[in-house]
Amino acid sequence: MKALEKSHPKEGLWMVEAPVPEIGPDEVLIKVNMTGICGTDIHIWNWDDWASHTVPVPMITGHEFAGEIVELGRDVTGLAIGQRCSGEGHLVGTDSRQSRSGKFHLDPGTRGVGVNVQGAFAQYLRLPAFNVVPLPDNIPDEIGAILDPLGNAVHTALSFNLLGEDVLITGAGPIGIMAAAVARRASARNVVITDVNPDRLALAREVADVRTVDVSQESLHDVVAEMGLKQGFDVGLEMSGNQTALDQMCEAMVMGGRIALLGIPPGLAPMDWSRVVFKALTIKGVYGREMFETWYKMIALLQNGLDVSKVITHRFPVAEFEQGFAAMKSGKSGKVVLDWRDA
Repeated sequence: MKALEKSHPKEGLWMVEAPVPEIGPDEVLIKVNMTGICGTDIHIWNWDDWASHTVPVPMITGHEFAGEIVELGRDVTGLAIGQRCSGEGHLVGTDSRQSRSGKFHLDPGTRGVGVNVQGAFAQYLRLPAFNVVPLPDNIPDEIGAILDPLGNAVHTALSFNLLGEDVLITGAGPIGIMAAAVARRASARNVVITDVNPDRLALAREVADVRTVDVSQESLHDVVAEMGLKQGFDVGLEMSGNQTALDQMCEAMVMGGRIALLGIPPGLAPMDWSRVVFKALTIKGVYGREMFETWYKMIALLQNGLDVSKVITHRFPVAEFEQGFAAMKSGKSGKVVLDWRDA
């Protein structure tokens, strides 16, 4: 089969011929139709410090996908050949306290598809049947291919009750934009998203119909006054991984405000903890998706009117993967989807 592989410890990915995976008794073989390019894939492409210390070479990368089941392990039940699916890219064990209590997304032994084990940038993917998420007929493959990042957005946005709340989102990348759309759908009163990238902010307005703030041109403090928020924002969703953005968020929160933290600052980041303490802020770290509650919720949201299709701005056949990565790295894209059907 054809696959995109990190074949060498340097920048780039390479199209290779790889053997079709052999599945075990509790696994399925999935024919991949579409994949999404993730920020993690960009780190692996760039071969930055995180990637070079985390990803073994060679490694077929990628973890955002949609496809169909073409083979079932002998012990697999409840799934069928020909069934359309996506899947959870975190592979967990069953012996930790977290897993045994049903909190699979918190299993400390988690391994990542396309990071620690061979991934989805290939014509075929081997996946534990436990991780398979069937796709309803009314969710197309290209949306199925971005359910993984949509799950990050849903998990972060629904960390706190948003009904009637004023919500601040820092970072207008694809996940931040989708979180804004989810917050809208969850009946937040006001939703504001900040960034310094005008293209991403324009996309946020198109996808989520939210108030955007270019913090290099406009004061967030002035926006709070303009919107008539007496104290500030009730809920913050930090998606940027930018220390300045997090500082601005803490400053703009109400007393007792709640922050869900998905963005990861590079390296060590200083923090004014006195502001957190004296404002009685709650900060929750968010990792991945809740298995599998987040998947149920986001599929229900999509089936009941949530539309994130416009966040996909670029589509390429997989033969043009280099253009896809260039688009993703440009900062002028939303989600980028690679089509494997004619590979």
